[in-house]
Amino acid sequence: MEEETFKYEIYYTGLFKKDFKKFLNDETKVKKITDTITLLKKGGVEALPDYMRPHKLTGNYKGHLECHILPDLLIIWLQYDEEQNEIYLVRVGSHSELFKK
Repeated sequence: MEEETFKYEIYYTGLFKKDFKKFLNDETKVKKITDTITLLKKGGVEALPDYMRPHKLTGNYKGHLECHILPDLLIIWLQYDEEQNEIYLVRVGSHSELFKK
């Protein structure tokens, strides 16, 4: 059996880790989040299916990317292509948690 190779190295910010801990009691959400991270490792934003609605953000998150894991469960990341091939997971949570004014 071949070992799976990944295009991107994943890094987790402290805020992402804090956000993620809130979901540890919900196996369904943890699986959805980890499945999304695996897709990002494999091919970055290009690997995400259209139904996840991946897109660039503006405002405070200008330069970041975001997608919908579930209708109100989002993941925000920074993606560096070319030589680095790195993804920094920045936040995970609901619209109101991530974009509160």
